[in-house]
Amino acid sequence: MNKSIVALCVGVCCSTSLWTGTSPGTLPYKNSQLPIEQRVEDLLGRMTLEEKVFQLCALRLGEGDEIFQSSGNYTMEEVQKAIGERGIGHISCPTTDKGAERSVKISNAIQKVAVEKTRLGIPVFINDEALHGSKVAGSTSYPQSIALSSTWDPELMEKVSDAIGQETHSKGIHMVLSPTLDLARDPRHGRMEETYGEDPYLASRFGVAFIKGLQKNGVLCAPKHFVANFVGEGGRDSGNIPFSERELRELHMMPYEAAVKEAGVKSMMAAYNAIDGVSCSANYWLLIEVLRNDWGFNGFVVSDWSGVNHLREAHRAAETWEDAAVMCAKAGLDVDLPRVRSFAMLPQAVQKGKITEEEIETNVRRILRAKFEAGLFEHPYIEEKDTKKLEDAPQFRALARQAAEKSIILLKNNRNVLPLSYKKIAVIGPNADVCQLGGYSATGVKGVSPLEGIRNAFGKQAVISYAKGCKLTGTDKSGFAEAKKIASLADVCVLVMGGEWLTTGGETMDRSDLSLMGVQEELIQEIAQIGKPVVVVLVDGRPVTMQKWVDKVDGIVMMFFAGEEGGNALADVLSGRVNPSGKLTVTFPLQTGDLPMCLYHRPYGREGRHVEYGNLPASRYVYQFPFGYGLSYTTYQYKNLKLAKKNLAKGEEVRFSVDITNTGKVDGEEIVQVYLTDLFCRISQSEKKLKAFRKVSVPAGETKTVHFTLPASDLAFLNEKLEPEVETGEFAVFVGTNSQEGLTDKFRVE
Repeated sequence: MNKSIVALCVGVCCSTSLWTGTSPGTLPYKNSQLPIEQRVEDLLGRMTLEEKVFQLCALRLGEGDEIFQSSGNYTMEEVQKAIGERGIGHISCPTTDKGAERSVKISNAIQKVAVEKTRLGIPVFINDEALHGSKVAGSTSYPQSIALSSTWDPELMEKVSDAIGQETHSKGIHMVLSPTLDLARDPRHGRMEETYGEDPYLASRFGVAFIKGLQKNGVLCAPKHFVANFVGEGGRDSGNIPFSERELRELHMMPYEAAVKEAGVKSMMAAYNAIDGVSCSANYWLLIEVLRNDWGFNGFVVSDWSGVNHLREAHRAAETWEDAAVMCAKAGLDVDLPRVRSFAMLPQAVQKGKITEEEIETNVRRILRAKFEAGLFEHPYIEEKDTKKLEDAPQFRALARQAAEKSIILLKNNRNVLPLSYKKIAVIGPNADVCQLGGYSATGVKGVSPLEGIRNAFGKQAVISYAKGCKLTGTDKSGFAEAKKIASLADVCVLVMGGEWLTTGGETMDRSDLSLMGVQEELIQEIAQIGKPVVVVLVDGRPVTMQKWVDKVDGIVMMFFAGEEGGNALADVLSGRVNPSGKLTVTFPLQTGDLPMCLYHRPYGREGRHVEYGNLPASRYVYQFPFGYGLSYTTYQYKNLKLAKKNLAKGEEVRFSVDITNTGKVDGEEIVQVYLTDLFCRISQSEKKLKAFRKVSVPAGETKTVHFTLPASDLAFLNEKLEPEVETGEFAVFVGTNSQEGLTDKFRVE
């Protein structure tokens, strides 16, 4: 740590009065006993135009702003000079690579500059990322979002996000640019791993759980990317979205609406993409009419990084950065992240008459209100002892392992090859000896690789051999010989294949093909020809097509990027210590050309046939594994689906029950899924819509009766006026182990 940071941190730590917050003074905005709105107006009335504008701006410490002399490093003198007497609203990711102890010291030092060295003493919001763990170096890394959703357990999600919130807050971070609420409607998108899957209802349950867990620790969330950023043509990032308003409201907006109405989220990140040609960052309909007027959102909207600049550089909607700033501010975007760029030009735009000071005050009120509500004026600093207490906390690592165990999905288990009970195990593959964490992960994580986990679990009773075989990408087959040699000497082969963030996908790295990259498929086929039992473990952030090898292997396990304890969790499943219970939250297509392929799609005007597949059902949706799919080491039987009533009046709930019997010899957890179909509707509807789910523990040989109640609103569709309406007619309820296997019963609404 440089001397200026040390000196300033010592000043913070030695000033004990700072830890109790600013005492109420003579100025009304400093009086915590007054109503927040009164404090906001008093402070706003004392601010110059420049001070107002810079509450809408952010500093990206260490790079991107001319005040900083070297990338990645900065002194507190530079910070103070950059903030000046006018202050700044937000600091972007100032401590990501600093580690926990330095993080809180630096955050407190930055806050000291804002509180004590500016004219009005307005504290800053310090933001960072926390998709599956705090991004500050050394933080606990939990399974990536797509893996967490594969648990189908929002209660577990809230426990994980609570833990993330504790770590995040203890490191001096007030706000996270998370969660990602985009839907994985096209898994070719580079950032599919950050989503909670393809279904809007499931994503809304996990989004709400994530936000509640973070916010209970005093950390604000900014869900992203509002809206429909991942579903451009071909899964391309940030493309123009030509969808109808009905499609947006019924699908892509659902998780964000739940975040506002159920979780009370206080911020939102506008997306890079455009909706029908209008950039989300400057979209008045999206940010004002829908978000604020329709949903009642009272927080503030931030740009995706450099999103305001992109209005000129990418969308070509503004001739200058100044014009871009005016367009965005007027449309309801309140913060220009992550650097002092376009919004800093708003004072001159006022002088030119492009925007009024009163219009700017509307944006500033939202920032000030959020800071008062967060208690930053009274408690701007973080107790360092909280950071030390939570550093390397064993309860966090145990939770990461539990979440990883419940996220793993068993896709194939021919001849009961799993759980493993062999004396000689060959572990092969490019992802075997590495812990893949996925995007937006902390550095310095002590992760457990699949190979290490297998050695931990089997090392005393089996001989473990290892060969890499090949790389994730490229054409080099020089490792095939060694892999085949150890495979021929083994009783079973575990092939750990898949992908890696920023190599086979990731931000700005969309895919055109979902098959395993490089020569991985060839390696699988050559090992399978040896004749030993083969289990393929896929460690990746997206679905994988497997037509060339799926019938040649005995077992397939899907482990979406599972966090720092992923290797141990995988071994727990392979050994049978844990009975797998994870299920897919995204459909696996037969081949990439089938995309997009999602559960929630409207019917075609006629049936079609994929002629290249030969004699298959006359359907346009032919999948490898359907939405909601996942096997277990036991089996379940669904019986006695019983509707409480077969004829309902409009406004009545739908109540029903079903019996789940564990017909095997192993205790298990089954995810019971409920889908609803409006059989005939004047505006065509999806064949099935997920409406409820529940994880149920069922001991071997026992039966559990599970009861569900669907609210009357679940029967509604959006009519011609985009208003919810329930039609008279017939409906079907489907209850099953996945979206395709289960029981159906019908009822009528009069």
